[in-house]
Amino acid sequence: MNSSVIGKFAENAVNFLFQHFRGGFDAFSAALGAVVKLLEDGLASIPFIAMLIILMAFALWRRGVVFSAFVGVALLAIHYMGLWAQTVSTLALVIAATFFSLVIGVPLGIWGARNKRVEVVLRSLLDFMQTMPAFVYLIPAVILFGLGRVPAVIATIVFAMPPVVRLTTLGIKQVREELLEAGRSFGSTDSQLLWKIQLPNALPSIMAGVNQTIMMALSMVVVASMIGAGGLGEYVLSGIQRLDIGIGFEGGLGVVLLAIVLDRLTESFGVKAKKAKPGARTAKTGARAAART
Repeated sequence: MNSSVIGKFAENAVNFLFQHFRGGFDAFSAALGAVVKLLEDGLASIPFIAMLIILMAFALWRRGVVFSAFVGVALLAIHYMGLWAQTVSTLALVIAATFFSLVIGVPLGIWGARNKRVEVVLRSLLDFMQTMPAFVYLIPAVILFGLGRVPAVIATIVFAMPPVVRLTTLGIKQVREELLEAGRSFGSTDSQLLWKIQLPNALPSIMAGVNQTIMMALSMVVVASMIGAGGLGEYVLSGIQRLDIGIGFEGGLGVVLLAIVLDRLTESFGVKAKKAKPGARTAKTGARAAART
């Protein structure tokens, strides 16, 4: 089956990048690979018992006794199935992909909220990123960066970044106009309005975007394992290839337990930020502080 003109154009574009910028892609791949490996080695160096205590204490602080007990049971179940090393590898990939998604996505969301034309362009681009099948991202990623964790992280960033961009834009645009007027009346600049009023009030929406980005990154685990990402996805893929229900179920259960833990923990930040969302009086206080700086 031969590709059409559009397919040929996409193929030629990727080949052009590979032929003319191969050195740059190799350098970027080495740097990103070093970051992911450093993160994975750092997590792997923490003994399981220490990690268990840390996460249970963190869960107790954020969600209470019941969820802390659930975290303990979930981690013990993962360890009992012999999947702790794979879980650490998956966690490192998710953290790296989420971090870079936020570094890129939050500024884009702010830019889109403050510029109508940018928002229109971003909306179309994000629609494309979210509707394109995730498997398609793997082809150019492998060509440009080779096999391994680096193309997996790149493909995961492309797939997982749209929610944080959309919800950052939405959160900033939904800040009440009277709060902005209060800031302007005290002489705040645009940057002071952003940092003192818009971002604090948009924080619940931004945290919801962070939560969704993490969940979408986890959903790429199995797909990314097809290009050598490793972790729990590779365990699930092995079960599929061997038609082994037990292996597939254990790997899938590990992904589910990790997803629940990360989902509830990140969700707690959004809930508490919403409860602490400043009102008009707080905004005026922030505006006065901004005007003095």
